[in-house]
Amino acid sequence: MIHLILGNTGSGKTTYSNQLKKATKGIIFSIDTWNNTLFLADKKPDDGLDWFLERIERAETIILDLVTQLENANTDAILDLGLSKLAHREKFRKFAALHDFQIKTHFLDISKAARLERVLKRNEEKGDTFEFEVSKSDFDFMETWFEKPTELEMKDGVTITE
Repeated sequence: MIHLILGNTGSGKTTYSNQLKKATKGIIFSIDTWNNTLFLADKKPDDGLDWFLERIERAETIILDLVTQLENANTDAILDLGLSKLAHREKFRKFAALHDFQIKTHFLDISKAARLERVLKRNEEKGDTFEFEVSKSDFDFMETWFEKPTELEMKDGVTITE
């Protein structure tokens, strides 16, 4: 089973993924961890969104290969990859359909106020799910970037609210 974890910045995707991991004995792919480990040390101040998106695409090429191996081993893959855009989510749905893998969408539908509070707290405390600081301007940008999943996307999915 492939689990797509959706939610805007600060919704608790990584925390939820960790809970799902315990319940399913699955493997988590968190793009924040990949970015922090592989790319952020090389980021220059003038590198923008396109810089990140290109690296995410390369990372996802490897992730999809690993997901295939996990599926063949009957192990769940938990994709905490941001998945902010419908087209991005469709990439994984098409991949699953092509390979006859089951897929389940999990949407963390948390209010903006609660998410901002979590982000600010995470920035300050730098706890278990901290990978890098999210500025207020980055948080505000994600408010315009994130596309809420459609009713059709959520058919047979799980929605988590506050």
